[in-house]
Amino acid sequence: MTLYLNDLGLLCALGNSKTEVLKRLLVGDRSGLAISDEFGTRCMVGAVSSDLPEIGELYRIYNCRNNRLLLAALSQIESAVTDIITRFGADRIGIVLGTSTSGVRNTELALAYWAKHGVLPEEFHYKQQQMGAGADFLADFLGVNGPAYTISTACSSSGKAFASARRLIRLGLCDAVIVGGADSLSGLTVNGFAALESISTGRCKPFGLHRDGINIGEAASLFVLSKEPGPVVLQGIGASSDAYHFAAPDPEATDVIKAMRNALDDAGKTPEQIDYLNLHGTATVLNDAMESKAVNTLFGSTVAASSSKGMTGHTLGAAAALELAFCWLLLTNDDEQGALIPNINDDEPDSELSALNLVKQGGVLGRRINTCQSNAFAFGGNNVSIVVGRA
Repeated sequence: MTLYLNDLGLLCALGNSKTEVLKRLLVGDRSGLAISDEFGTRCMVGAVSSDLPEIGELYRIYNCRNNRLLLAALSQIESAVTDIITRFGADRIGIVLGTSTSGVRNTELALAYWAKHGVLPEEFHYKQQQMGAGADFLADFLGVNGPAYTISTACSSSGKAFASARRLIRLGLCDAVIVGGADSLSGLTVNGFAALESISTGRCKPFGLHRDGINIGEAASLFVLSKEPGPVVLQGIGASSDAYHFAAPDPEATDVIKAMRNALDDAGKTPEQIDYLNLHGTATVLNDAMESKAVNTLFGSTVAASSSKGMTGHTLGAAAALELAFCWLLLTNDDEQGALIPNINDDEPDSELSALNLVKQGGVLGRRINTCQSNAFAFGGNNVSIVVGRA
């Protein structure tokens, strides 16, 4: 059964439209990463700067930044969503999202208000921070009645959502699924990663010699997945779990290699058929060493590869869906030279890392891009890799 990614809505530190985001990605624009003092730890973050739609009174229990990000992404695919609801019926449309913190920022602000005033703010509702709030909100907002739920496996969350969404269609439970993820900035994540000494002192440096940690970002990315022909095919998904350590990756990368290989096998592809690989590339010392070893073992040093986190920051539970969106943008771009996303780190290469063909600024494939693969790895060794192709 061939499944297509029919349409895409996204917003991140690089902008709030497909055209703007692709343009800034291809030139290596890092201006979306900026210093913030908002969350108690002064650091670079990748914040969404565009105005977000308001959530009306009817859905006020869902009113949080995370759901406003989702609503903004949804507005970009309104026509495609309306079409699948009309074509298949509201009870045949599913929603599967990934997130790591949902609307926890609202709870942080509510507790600060309570500490000052002795009561919670009137507009606060616990539903705003529940993990499942995003899927519940979109289902209520759209009036769809198919399965609607959220997956939370840290930074692989929205990648796992694609495996789950695909299963819903394959089992005949849905005809189409709105799938993706969202995560918004919060003190929990900024200060949590600071406590782990994983926050960069400046802009992050994926695969750079002086890499010293991540920049946390926020984003939303939503796709329409269905059997209806579309511009991009969801070809393969591979997952694994190594349970090596609660926060550190397995330096041998055994199960990361397994996830990538499983995705290739599921897609019926060989490593040589991948035109571009979007790396997880967090810019931490351990992740980049592990991932470079894994990629070199499976692909050698020839596949064009890059981490886009040097421009967006690490968007945590939304990262897998966001970076799969970047692959979708490459596959729907008509550039005959195959313009690629550069690995931007403003640093010199780390010669101790396993050799990779990291895309330089202005890099091109030399022909149209037909097949992309994207990696996402999470705490606890929760790994996912996805292969997508031009239809």
